[in-house]
Amino acid sequence: MGTEQKVAVITGASQGIGAALVKAYRDRNYRVVATARSIKPSNDDDVLSVAGDIADPKTAERVIAEAMGRFGRIDTLVNNAGIFIAKPFTQYTEADFAGALAINVGGFFRITQLAIAEMEKQGSGHVVQVTTSLVDHAIDGVPSVLASLTKGGLNAATKSLAIEYAKRGIRVNAVSPGIIKTPMHPVETHAALGALHPVGHMGEIKDIVDAVLYLEGAGFVTGEILHVDGGQSAGH
Repeated sequence: MGTEQKVAVITGASQGIGAALVKAYRDRNYRVVATARSIKPSNDDDVLSVAGDIADPKTAERVIAEAMGRFGRIDTLVNNAGIFIAKPFTQYTEADFAGALAINVGGFFRITQLAIAEMEKQGSGHVVQVTTSLVDHAIDGVPSVLASLTKGGLNAATKSLAIEYAKRGIRVNAVSPGIIKTPMHPVETHAALGALHPVGHMGEIKDIVDAVLYLEGAGFVTGEILHVDGGQSAGH
């Protein structure tokens, strides 16, 4: 087992941004551990698929254990898994609240804690969260308190972790997207969703992948919340 080739762990990796990140890291010759509830086994020997719900604490334990067992190291963790529930605040249910906390916060907390513990041993690493620009710039007509509550917590945790581990060789950053063309948005909604951005259109999956890859190579950048949102966070 060679341990020189870098290894990236990517959550929410079965489709959309996560699946594109798996391909992008492989194109950079990283070995990849891809996890999601519905992920299928890979034909690529350098991609380890681990099926599981990130809300379940045992999933994080299994992902990191299998990553170390197969590849012997973890260099990057991309916390891409998340859910978005758009409802008026008073219509959120206990199940909505519990689900958002379990996936967006609990899933992040457990797998990040385990990954950073391994990164500390080698004296290097990089963690990236995918959050949302709604944290900084709420939009009338897009009720998003649960997203702001949970993803806003990730933005704050990103800065806290970046400072805590700055002298230990571990960088921590976040990418804060606007609305991206993914399978969760039907084509007939694209025009209306695009109009919510100052540039007048939605983002592409590639925009988020490019941002993550920029942060991957930016050795002097840590604690950054990189907005990839067509100008949303700047104003209207």
